[in-house]
Amino acid sequence: MRMLNLTVNGRVHDVPVDDNELLLDVLRTKVGCTSVREGCGVGACGACTVLVDGRSVSSCLALAVRHDGAEIVTADGLPGDDAVVEAFVECGAMQCGYCIPGFVLMTHELLAENPQPDAEQIAAHLEGNICRCGTYPEICAAVTSAAARGARL
Repeated sequence: MRMLNLTVNGRVHDVPVDDNELLLDVLRTKVGCTSVREGCGVGACGACTVLVDGRSVSSCLALAVRHDGAEIVTADGLPGDDAVVEAFVECGAMQCGYCIPGFVLMTHELLAENPQPDAEQIAAHLEGNICRCGTYPEICAAVTSAAARGARL
């Protein structure tokens, strides 16, 4: 067991972790970020997506010890008036909502890299996320709407 220092959603956390603990489990059970969800356990669905130092990471595959000192953003840490979240709500880009935190964080990553993505770029960036409810048209509309608003983290 070792102590890990993580800055999660702007707050510093010193947490004890085992060498084999996944970032997903540390964020959920030791930090309390319940928006980070396990969907598939193999990094294929995007439900566990977090931003580590501004880059998307499948937390179900990432060992927590490899992220000592990292700055992590989860959907739990987004402000109440987050433009991406507002765009998702206004576009009806959810049914069950299980996958939405991952899509929202991927949208933030995309817009940080490319503030005005076209439909093809949106689809390519989000291809690693799965919505089992099939709201892809609404999700893509939400990304376009967030881009038009100039959404940034």
